[in-house]
Amino acid sequence: MAILAAVRDCLRTRAALQIEVLALRHQLNVLQRSVKRPKLTDADRFLWARLSRFWTGWRSALVIVKPETVIAWHCKGFRLVWTWKVRRGQPGRPPVSHEIRKLIRQMSRENPLWGAPRIHGELLKLGIDIGETSVGKYMVRGRKPPSQTWRTFLENHFQTMVSVDFFTVPTIRFQVLYVFLILAHDRRRILHFAVTPHPTAEWTAQQLREAFPWGTVTRFLLRDRDRIFGSDFTKQVEEFGIQKCWERQECRSSVRISSG
Repeated sequence: MAILAAVRDCLRTRAALQIEVLALRHQLNVLQRSVKRPKLTDADRFLWARLSRFWTGWRSALVIVKPETVIAWHCKGFRLVWTWKVRRGQPGRPPVSHEIRKLIRQMSRENPLWGAPRIHGELLKLGIDIGETSVGKYMVRGRKPPSQTWRTFLENHFQTMVSVDFFTVPTIRFQVLYVFLILAHDRRRILHFAVTPHPTAEWTAQQLREAFPWGTVTRFLLRDRDRIFGSDFTKQVEEFGIQKCWERQECRSSVRISSG
């Protein structure tokens, strides 16, 4: 109906359109004074949510609701789409049974020199299919010697430290873009960023090469244990001579080793 009205308006004169706009605005003002809360359908909400993304002047033409309400409609639609996608997708990783967790703690306690890779390999030999990250999660943590606090570490080394991470940006088509960011800790400067819909380890390693050209390499690199930082990224970090850190305790350990 709206499309037919738009085609009809293209054939009318400018004066006739201006008079009709004036008459419609007067009727909207009357309705706004008499009706406190207009009843809108899902089609109405969808129309204004789409117009808000393609029409720059939609705020000035909106009368029946506030512009913040239209933005909330779009956010609600985005949540509904991704809730539907998650429910149709594959379930998450299966939980680790109590017996396997108990076995991991026993192997870690009886073999204090074994790390997560060694215990993971032994479990695979026994036919237990479990990830190395899960093994490290349930290992027994031994007491570590006292070290400097995290605040002291940052104060001593923040000038030679950068952080890398990803964050997501939703689009109008309910897709997700991944933004890779390298942030310097000294002045919270953004050293490098890039956007991709499908991040890979090779792409992430290339971004690291572009961020530190001509020998301008930092000393410490702080990251998490995301699988996107795979072998290609780790190899590139080692070639640059960067001491990679992905947890506070490991950063402190690397500092203690380099100082000793």
